[in-house]
Amino acid sequence: MTIGILLIAHAPLASALRACVLHVFPDADQGVLALDVQPTVAPEETLQAARDLMQQLGTPHVLVLTDVYGATPCNVAQKLVDGLDSKLVAGVNLPMALKAVSYRNESLDALVMRALAGATQCIMQVAVSTPTQFVKENQ
Repeated sequence: MTIGILLIAHAPLASALRACVLHVFPDADQGVLALDVQPTVAPEETLQAARDLMQQLGTPHVLVLTDVYGATPCNVAQKLVDGLDSKLVAGVNLPMALKAVSYRNESLDALVMRALAGATQCIMQVAVSTPTQFVKENQ
């Protein structure tokens, strides 16, 4: 069973994340859809557009990834998945989206755990060392 993935985020983040995901997984174009939430569109219209995309995915199991908990995209997504065999995760980033697409053949619950792990395990401070030549020239 392949799980559909729907990205719902403030414009243009959802489409940008989808484009990045499809760069790595071009075969996922039918199973990963995006909805850019526009500031001028009423939440009810956004919800209907999200429902249309869910139907387009053609599977009863969908993982919905949204950007900011409590913001319009997340609020719309909460209404969208209510009562469905779907899951919602807020705080989407590119590692989360890539991990979700990579493991979309697992169970929905396992996929949620993979997505959360992908998001959090890729957040780290990266040490940067200054090249020795640069230090000597600027002393």
